[in-house]
Amino acid sequence: MQPSLYQYIQSNPEMVPYIREHPEWYRKLTRNPDSIVEMEQEMKVYFGRTVPQKMEKFAGQMQMVSMFIQLAGSMKD
Repeated sequence: MQPSLYQYIQSNPEMVPYIREHPEWYRKLTRNPDSIVEMEQEMKVYFGRTVPQKMEKFAGQMQMVSMFIQLAGSMKD
């Protein structure tokens, strides 16, 4: 692996555990260092950092808050 690529991976705290869990990326990055972009995209999906995943998480949280408000309103009566 190229030293500059290795330093880049070490500088990102999420990349190291991801690569350890998915060791096939060692081979891919050694052969083609430009595939780091592809790895970062897969890493975002894996950690739930994509926009659709964030929206789904937010919608779930709003649904839970709404349920608590309804529960508090029913207990008030």
